[in-house]
Amino acid sequence: MVRIDDSDTVVKCWLSPDELDNLEKTAGAVGWEREVAMQLMGRCGLRVSEVSYPSTEELRWSDNGNIWLFEVLGKNTKGGGRKTRDAWMPESVADDIHKYSRERSFSESDTWVDASTPSIRRWVKEAAQVIADETGNDRWVSVSSHDLRRSWATYHIVERQVDVRTMMAIGGWSDYSAIEPYLTEPTERRIGEAMAGELLK
Repeated sequence: MVRIDDSDTVVKCWLSPDELDNLEKTAGAVGWEREVAMQLMGRCGLRVSEVSYPSTEELRWSDNGNIWLFEVLGKNTKGGGRKTRDAWMPESVADDIHKYSRERSFSESDTWVDASTPSIRRWVKEAAQVIADETGNDRWVSVSSHDLRRSWATYHIVERQVDVRTMMAIGGWSDYSAIEPYLTEPTERRIGEAMAGELLK
């Protein structure tokens, strides 16, 4: 079930990895480009405004870290002009990106997602509405593009306990105050894992 916080004027939502899968597949039923956009936000942590920037030219394998990294030109949370960073990409997403690029006969410089920020926001709302209609779960109606980045950050910080410095670097946050809102309450699964040791005492 989509977790929500409706205590403020803007409803915040958190999607589990399975819910992100569902959203990606639902969006992908309309077009592969939409699925790639969902992956870049929900699996790589891009802001919606950053999704239309990367291309295969910016994707590289890091021998030092044994990971896929790709250049993103994104928001500078300290203010001023845009800031370049290297974002992390899971291997499963990199595999999809390579297949997608070959299928579309993209050149190295062709952007993976050629769409405006409002269009990408609309894609998320449309896919979430389809799921809401299919499941009868009205929480999906509140899901926004930023909730994909929120879900990515929370999953890695709270569930996987990735250190905050690493998340700041790959997610494009300049200081702790910018990432603090993502340090949210743990899921029921994480609480269960954390408290399992207490049950044995």
